[in-house]
Amino acid sequence: MNDEKNELLSKFAEARGGEMPLGIKRMMELDPELFKRYTDFSSLPFKQGPLPPKVKEFILIALDASVTHMFEPGLRAHMRRALELGATKEELLEVCELVSLIGIHGSTLGISVLAEEMSRMDKQTK
Repeated sequence: MNDEKNELLSKFAEARGGEMPLGIKRMMELDPELFKRYTDFSSLPFKQGPLPPKVKEFILIALDASVTHMFEPGLRAHMRRALELGATKEELLEVCELVSLIGIHGSTLGISVLAEEMSRMDKQTK
């Protein structure tokens, strides 16, 4: 079973990049078949389509920061991935500002996470 789990984790990381949220890891542990199907479904936009990967991350950031979702682990993972793909602080700030149009809480959460991730990156480069 460990080989199967490692293969599933590898497929997820290859398809989606970045870190896997804890809830998704637990899904894999409890129901590997559901995890496999979720990975196949959720990876599809990353495998095809005209949008550049960074723009796809911007959209996922907006979804996770939106006042109707407010999913901080996903927000953090997608911000980190966007930064890895070359997103600038200004671009991410603009995504957070746009999210504020549907509710200011998403923007304040996004800006807080952005500040933490920028600090983390600064520490890594020193």
